[in-house]
Amino acid sequence: MEKKKKKTSWQQWIGVIFFMLIGAVCGVLMTFYIDSAMAADKAPLEKICTMFLLLFVMYFGILVQMVIHEAGHLVFGLATGYRFGSFRIMNFMWLKENNRITLKHFSLAGTGGQCLMVPPDMADGKIPVVLYNLGGSIMNIAASVLFLCSYFIIARMNFLSVTLLMFSVIGFILGVMNGVPMRLGGIDNDGYNAYSLTRDDKALRSFWIQMKVQEQNAKGIRLKDMPEEWFCMPSVEEMGNSMIAAIAVFYCNRLMDMQDFEEANKRMQQLLEMESGIAGIYRNLLICDRMYCELLDGNKDAAEKLFTKEQQKFMKSMKKFPSVLRTEYVYALLYQSDVARAEKIKTMFEKYAVTYPYSCDINAERELMCIAEGKAASRA
Repeated sequence: MEKKKKKTSWQQWIGVIFFMLIGAVCGVLMTFYIDSAMAADKAPLEKICTMFLLLFVMYFGILVQMVIHEAGHLVFGLATGYRFGSFRIMNFMWLKENNRITLKHFSLAGTGGQCLMVPPDMADGKIPVVLYNLGGSIMNIAASVLFLCSYFIIARMNFLSVTLLMFSVIGFILGVMNGVPMRLGGIDNDGYNAYSLTRDDKALRSFWIQMKVQEQNAKGIRLKDMPEEWFCMPSVEEMGNSMIAAIAVFYCNRLMDMQDFEEANKRMQQLLEMESGIAGIYRNLLICDRMYCELLDGNKDAAEKLFTKEQQKFMKSMKKFPSVLRTEYVYALLYQSDVARAEKIKTMFEKYAVTYPYSCDINAERELMCIAEGKAASRA
């Protein structure tokens, strides 16, 4: 288990290194511009202000390329038979529901954006996946080339030219980071997905199911009401593939939605104890569900052991997420016996529920909170 932790830590550093590279290259460009393009008689304060302005431009460039990246998934997805599902930048999410596009608020720790499409029906067990997955990187690289060409057209160093050059550098590095097959923080990047999905039929079907689940969620259909054949527990050997491992997580999520808490807790414990390709965010959300099951069963010590510093840090980073708020609520209600704090958390839950994109998740979480309230009343 320790070996797995070290590996994940190293994978997390890969993403950090790429963003450090963006900062380093852009820093050199900023310094060069201030030293060579600005007049020597410029006041130091003006140069400092210019440096801060260029830092803002760098962060804005990352945002621009993030939008371009997700637009790439959208464009190449539509071109290969996918239909629009949702498009998110930061915590702004445009979701298709009831045949119209609505604006919601949704954030996911560790991600700056996401474009989810509705896949075409499988034909002979296949769907197109390469262009959809690589579309973001292709668009980043294409935009970088355009920014670089614009830089050469200007042909002299000024504020606009250094901006174009930074935008080009940022796009190229993000394109490589997402396009070259690798695992970043324990998560397969777009390039790795494009590579692996064409070589593993089970992973491909798992990918298709995940996209279909998102489509059903947008329609307000709960996991317990989706086709049963979509949800199965993969073999131990298959769990090394992150795409297939995600189906195991969905399997447990469905058990929670069916309120089969004993079986759900048993399965989740198995998943969390094995070496697998389950992404870190999924693991932490499974721990939230396990905490709920243990508290519901009166096992306070087991719930406390699950509530580690790492889990607390995760829950803080996902403090607006429905299942995290539900876990905080039940922890306050059944572990701390703090009704006032529990009510405060419940108020926050209802506040964020208004703009949360998936009403079916909100309804499911409300039911789980009501069950916990019944337990609290029976133990009073």
